[in-house]
Amino acid sequence: MAEARRSRRPTLVLAALTLLAIVAVAAFMTLGARGSWDFVIPFRGRRLLVLVTVAYAVAVSTVLFQTATANRILTPSIMGFDALFVLVRTLVVAFFGTGMLVAFDPHARFLLDVALMVGFSFALFRWLFAGEERSLHRLVLVGIVFGILFRSLSTFIQRLLDPNAFQVLQDTLFASFSGVDTTLLGISLVLVGAVSLVLWRIGHCFDILSLGRATAIGLGVDYRRSVMTILVAVSVLVAVSTALVGPITFFGLLVASLARALLGESRHRVLLPAAVLLAVVALVGGQTVLERVFAFDTALSIIVEFLGGLVFLILVIRGAVR
Repeated sequence: MAEARRSRRPTLVLAALTLLAIVAVAAFMTLGARGSWDFVIPFRGRRLLVLVTVAYAVAVSTVLFQTATANRILTPSIMGFDALFVLVRTLVVAFFGTGMLVAFDPHARFLLDVALMVGFSFALFRWLFAGEERSLHRLVLVGIVFGILFRSLSTFIQRLLDPNAFQVLQDTLFASFSGVDTTLLGISLVLVGAVSLVLWRIGHCFDILSLGRATAIGLGVDYRRSVMTILVAVSVLVAVSTALVGPITFFGLLVASLARALLGESRHRVLLPAAVLLAVVALVGGQTVLERVFAFDTALSIIVEFLGGLVFLILVIRGAVR
């Protein structure tokens, strides 16, 4: 009986999360709607697609990064992606002024942000990930060092800025789910779709990779190639989500940890959908509540990061205790 309940648990969890996601989407599209539906549906629909795209990118990238690194308390931001994004924006303001930051074509700025973050990660992966047993750990450590370096440079340059320029810069460095440029949706969907296709082709390796390097190689998996593919795909997904809404540090850790806790297992065929559905419920449902119920549409990123930070501390403390 217990075994039967355990086998049905993933199906029930996915069904419940799917229902919650549908309710969140329906509420986002209809709650508080005024005026013509011909305007409301396309306007909210584009914002909804942006939120779903970000939720998908963050959830998938975090789960697969944890799989590749065999560590459940790491997130892709540990590699310095967010810090590089902040440094690039700071350098633009420092050398060209706030006018360039505001007047720069959104599509060109989006592609530049994505290209820089992906280029940095790819160079780092090619440099350090050489197939040795400890190379992946060295990769993570070097990524942490680069992240600290980027943050330190950003802080130093920001102290030299004019107060008005600093205020304009600060407004662009915090994740915002309400003021997203929906014209970037097409490019984002193309990039996320291409990465998803690549990941789908190697999806059969995910569960094997989670068993560890030696086991994966023993079972015939091309470990270096598979992990390299995952890391590059993760960098693209993180770059897209960061360029769309801004840096998000702990949101992926939050949904990945909750998905594992609800499912009670780590098979990727159920873990990935569960994490994505949780992310959709959190972003779409949270944004709906803050906008329609509390009429306060700027605090979702703060709440999400706060909860994600708590989960991170809990995981670290539990690991230390054990």
